[in-house]
Amino acid sequence: MNGPDFQKTELIPVIAQDEASGTVLMLAYMNQTAYEETLRTGRVCYYSRSRQKLWRKGEESGNVQELKSLYFDCDADTLLVKVNQIGGAACHEGYQSCFFRRVDPASGNVTVEGERVFDPKVVYGKK
Repeated sequence: MNGPDFQKTELIPVIAQDEASGTVLMLAYMNQTAYEETLRTGRVCYYSRSRQKLWRKGEESGNVQELKSLYFDCDADTLLVKVNQIGGAACHEGYQSCFFRRVDPASGNVTVEGERVFDPKVVYGKK
């Protein structure tokens, strides 16, 4: 197998991980076009399910992901991209990681971990 199997599924989940720290930054999806663009340009491109179009990470925020390495799993239906996260934030809410809410298993209480890198209202405007 030479890569992910887009015949099995049109959209493949992608886990983005910071290459330097190992922090899991986000989960998104790629179609074959986004995958090919990512390989060709060295900048991560996803497919936005909500907007139904290619999503070039950082096109609005400037928080671009430079591709450092790319892996696919044993079933060829999930990707892992290790990236250099430029701008310090992968999350559209302004955090380094989309996984900034921690749930305490015993109590169910939720706490926010980390500091906002940017204010989404300033970066994206009022939406």
